[in-house]
Amino acid sequence: MAWTTYQLSLAVLMVVTGSINTLSTKWADKLESENSAGDIQPFNHPFLQACTMFIGESLCLLVFSISHFAKKRKQLQSNELAAVVDNPISSFNPLIFFPPAMLDMLATSTMYVGLNLTYASSFQMLRGAVIIFTGLLSTAFLGRLLKAREWLGMLTVIMGLSVVGASDFIFSSGGSSNSLNSIITGDLLIVMAQIVTASQMVWEEKFITKHNVPALQAVGWEGLFGFVTLSLLLIPMYFLRVGPPFSSNPRMVLEDALDGFTQMKNNPMIILAMSGTVISIAFFNFAGVSVTKELSATTRMVLDSVRTLVIWSVSLLLQWQQFYWPQIIGFALLVTGMGVYNNIINASVCKCRRGSDSEPLLGVNEDQSINDEEGRPSVIH
Repeated sequence: MAWTTYQLSLAVLMVVTGSINTLSTKWADKLESENSAGDIQPFNHPFLQACTMFIGESLCLLVFSISHFAKKRKQLQSNELAAVVDNPISSFNPLIFFPPAMLDMLATSTMYVGLNLTYASSFQMLRGAVIIFTGLLSTAFLGRLLKAREWLGMLTVIMGLSVVGASDFIFSSGGSSNSLNSIITGDLLIVMAQIVTASQMVWEEKFITKHNVPALQAVGWEGLFGFVTLSLLLIPMYFLRVGPPFSSNPRMVLEDALDGFTQMKNNPMIILAMSGTVISIAFFNFAGVSVTKELSATTRMVLDSVRTLVIWSVSLLLQWQQFYWPQIIGFALLVTGMGVYNNIINASVCKCRRGSDSEPLLGVNEDQSINDEEGRPSVIH
């Protein structure tokens, strides 16, 4: 079935905004500005940047609220029976989003620290590790039994991650101002953050999905809780002293937000880059949810792989890093592993064997996401 103009627009929006999200954050890391001590230094404020990401997520709650009330008003004007349904905004306790928001805050902050130390392409590829930890944690805490194809997919992803990490280790001298130790530390932090992200996903599946909360609303509440909490944590971070490579601000503290604002004032391009993060994360979440609804979760995963390829290509074009041929192998293994885990590759092979049959394949058609036998949605990164 051919895509409509609207569906194609959503797909392009998801790839573009998802790419801008990572690239704008890395761009801010590479911009230099006069700091509070009068020195010209790169903008190294990952926790302040994480706050901007949560602002973007919070905007999803605003978009959902406007959309919901507009729809309800239209129903009331039409005197439809659906107008008296329960308001989904008040049908659950928003505090159920506080624990996953804290996990999201920890994971995002850790990943942004890692992004500052390594390459944007490696950052995006290494996030594929979330499939491994989600599978393992869902087995431990949700009592799920992983199938053979899921174990095979996880093993393939591990191989892909190993290749990406090895390429950073072997070719770390090219196209980066960071040392080998910094790049390896950044890669490890990104992978470790995926454990936290996987914990967030398992929590959401266990405690939140039963409330049938709309995705944009869930993202918005988590963004709001994350922004408020992390903003408050910036205060003790201002006094917590750490050493390099985790800090390069004049006071050598974990996060000097005042120094960050000074650098933003002295170089407006940093404000532009951080604004790109806010806007792109809001539109990316909207596009991702819409793609899943209009097309399928499978399409969303494929588009996310395209996003990784775009980030890698732009990083090479801007000479933020040099071309490493092993990353092609690593990227291919990661995409293959995700496809096997989510039963995409198996479904595609079966479809090719069946030829032009119009009968749904494995219970999946072009408007559905691929589910396993228990009926749960497959993990999409």
